[in-house]
Amino acid sequence: MKLKQQTTDKNDHRSSYAKVINQNGKLEQSELGVWSSYLRDPYHLMLTVSWSGFVLIVSVGYIVINVIFALLFLAGDDCLAGARPGSFPDAFFFSVQTLASIGYGAISPKTLYANGVVTLEAISSLLVIAVVTGLSFARFSKPNARIIFSDVAVVMPHNNVPTLVFRAANKRRNQIVEARITVDLAIDEVSEEGEAIRRFYELPLLRQRTSSFNLAWTVRHVINQNSPLYNLTPEMLTRGHAAVIVSLVGIDETVAYTINARQNYSAREILWNHRFVDMLTIEANGDRYLDYQHFHSVSPIT
Repeated sequence: MKLKQQTTDKNDHRSSYAKVINQNGKLEQSELGVWSSYLRDPYHLMLTVSWSGFVLIVSVGYIVINVIFALLFLAGDDCLAGARPGSFPDAFFFSVQTLASIGYGAISPKTLYANGVVTLEAISSLLVIAVVTGLSFARFSKPNARIIFSDVAVVMPHNNVPTLVFRAANKRRNQIVEARITVDLAIDEVSEEGEAIRRFYELPLLRQRTSSFNLAWTVRHVINQNSPLYNLTPEMLTRGHAAVIVSLVGIDETVAYTINARQNYSAREILWNHRFVDMLTIEANGDRYLDYQHFHSVSPIT
């Protein structure tokens, strides 16, 4: 499936395409969130690439900058005192010392030209250090939620009414305050005019928010006459490439950052007439234990 998008550049008459792929019923935009898709956006690239890639890019850039300034020093002929005339290694390592403000003193500029290049490199070092420091801080400070969702969702009776159920858990075991979950049903439909559209319906929940989310959360949507899932069968959901889209937002109490987590359940990942294996054990004294080994476990309803 391809969605055609017109470019906004008036001088570019070419069309761009956003590819949406079908992965077992999940419709996802190709390369969405992949670091290589940000090659034309350096800031996002440096935030999304892995730490090893980040270090590699910074290292290569640092070497390239020093090579450029070494060539500038060599262009000034014999302009460095203490350096061998025409020696690239001496010019390169003098550039490294200047860019890092090390200043051993073994090599120094001796002409107006060389001092001008040193001044230019000193200004460049301020910008380079500021940018790399800012990017490193942004990567460290970026909120990182450790929220997991059950591998599947189930449709099971709850108070004798069919109910869509899935689980969420906080792996950090810290407090996530004012946590809120929204659930939507996305399904392909055809309008009365014959236009193919992807329609989204909100699925109301029995409990949409919690003041403190630190262990597990069982999320339920009752399939009654007001539910968009009412009278829909598994086959109809599969034909419509339906997906249940889950979004969780909350505030990490430890660092006071807003965190978010997302999960999609395709029609194949919604098991009808199944129930989750109970995780909770209550002792005689009132103590409660959660067995996370059964977090993803389901069993058929007989």
